[in-house]
Amino acid sequence: MSALKPKHQRLVLLGFALVALLAAGLLAAWALRNQASYFYLPDQMKANPPAVGQAVRLGGMVEKGSLKTLPDGVTIDFTVTGRGNAQIPVRFTGIVPDLFEEGSGVVAEGHLAPDGVFIASTILAKHDENYVPREMQGMTDTKAAKMAEKTTVGLQ
Repeated sequence: MSALKPKHQRLVLLGFALVALLAAGLLAAWALRNQASYFYLPDQMKANPPAVGQAVRLGGMVEKGSLKTLPDGVTIDFTVTGRGNAQIPVRFTGIVPDLFEEGSGVVAEGHLAPDGVFIASTILAKHDENYVPREMQGMTDTKAAKMAEKTTVGLQ
């Protein structure tokens, strides 16, 4: 004779499954806790800076006149500003996106160094609502629609 009826066996099995699912969720959350990047605006970073070395994102505008290429040719220094008066110096080594320029929006992923300079590992340039890809500049709406239609034929 079995110790548990089939109905009770299913309930016990369901309980174990729920505990296992909860444990897996907690384990995943614990593993990803250091992978989250918090987003800061320059004013927020000045007022309440993140811990040195903590992975964060900094978003704002590239201040006009602040972009300088260092002698190595691949490292740039620039300043990110926000709506307030806060200015955050940023250093990035690598190839910048085509849309990256002074006066444009930028999101920099990286960390704050002890000297207050934001060391960016990735630069994401933002464009405005009037952005048109280089290949489509000067095209009429009809021409652009035909080009788009040609490129999506094989995707359906």
